[in-house]
Amino acid sequence: MRSPASDIGPEANPDVDPVEEVLHRLRERGGRITTSRRILLRCLFEKGPHRTAEELAAEVQSVAPDVHLSTIYRNLDELERLGVIVHAHLGHGPATYHLATETHGHLVCEMCGGEMEAPEGFFRDLTAAAQREYGFVIDPRHFAMLGRCAACAEAVEATS
Repeated sequence: MRSPASDIGPEANPDVDPVEEVLHRLRERGGRITTSRRILLRCLFEKGPHRTAEELAAEVQSVAPDVHLSTIYRNLDELERLGVIVHAHLGHGPATYHLATETHGHLVCEMCGGEMEAPEGFFRDLTAAAQREYGFVIDPRHFAMLGRCAACAEAVEATS
C-alpha cells in the first residue's frame, strides 16, 4: 500500500544524496528545512527502520545536543504528514518510524517479541475483504499482526 505522498521519497539515482532529494521535495511542497530536520532525515536514511522517537532523539542529540524531544516529535509529525515517513505500532511498545518508501507490514511474536517484516502485498486479501464486506480501509503499515513465530509455535505444540 503506497501512501499518496510517498513519491516524496528518494529517487533511484545513486548519484543523488537521498536526504538532499527529500529536502528538495519538501521545499517544493512548502516544508521548512531546519538543521534538526536534516539530521533526523540523515538518521532515518543511514541507520535503518523501526526506531522510536526517543531512539531517534538520542541519535539526533548525539550530533546536536540542544535539539529537544518535542522538536523531534514535531518533525516526525510533519514528515509523516508530508508522506516521507510512516509510523507503526509493533505490539505493545511505543510507535516506531520508518521511511514511507519502505512500505511493509509487520508480524510480531507475542511470546518472544520477535518481529518480521511482511511484504506490501501480504495483507492484500485481508484489506480487500475488509473493504468489500465492511467498507473499511485497512492500512497494514500502521499496525502489527500479533501471533506466534514458528519457533514459539513449535515450542507450545511440543509441550501440549
